[in-house]
Amino acid sequence: MSLQDKLDAFKADFEAGKPPYNVPHSVIETMHRATAELIASGAAGRALKAGDKAPAFVLNDPDGNPVSSTDLLARGPLVLSFYRGVWCPYCNMELQALQGALSEFKELGAGLVAVSPQTAPNSRKSVRQNQIGFPILSDPRNEVAAAFGLRFELPDYLVELYKGLKNDLPSFNGDPSWTLPMPARFVIGQDGTILYAEVNPDYTRRPEPGDMLPMLRSA
Repeated sequence: MSLQDKLDAFKADFEAGKPPYNVPHSVIETMHRATAELIASGAAGRALKAGDKAPAFVLNDPDGNPVSSTDLLARGPLVLSFYRGVWCPYCNMELQALQGALSEFKELGAGLVAVSPQTAPNSRKSVRQNQIGFPILSDPRNEVAAAFGLRFELPDYLVELYKGLKNDLPSFNGDPSWTLPMPARFVIGQDGTILYAEVNPDYTRRPEPGDMLPMLRSA
């Protein structure tokens, strides 16, 4: 089953209110509204694209060790995935799919890192929960996500919904701003040029890990 098939199956159960989710329809409608507004804003079209230069960054891994994109690219091309956090089931399924493709990426000489705004303890939880064997980096205040054109601010009505669901992003992220990155996947060449970019304002849609392989072979 493809990653998107798994995401679609989860979404169908979640939105149908099947146990253990039991989510009221009003919650689903609010989430749909927020996604539709983000799509309509054109934010995804302003994110970095293939052919652009990727911003250099240094972010900490869950143990507090700095990880430099320059150092990563010195070893080979880089697959870079931005995700929302360990609280997002769609993100966790994506991380698991990326883990499944990790050996293929390595065979092609490529590195893989994932970036989220969550704190180090939550990144450690991501690693444990999803059995991840690649670096998960913390992006405080979504500053690197902003450099890639991915950061957006949640509308007030969605903030209130998240609070009601006990989804406390300021606590998860150590940041009071209520911002998130749009989920995105990039392949960056060793010269820093973005070779592949997929940005989706609909968090239930993610590219397949295999989509990266042709670009990595040519890189």
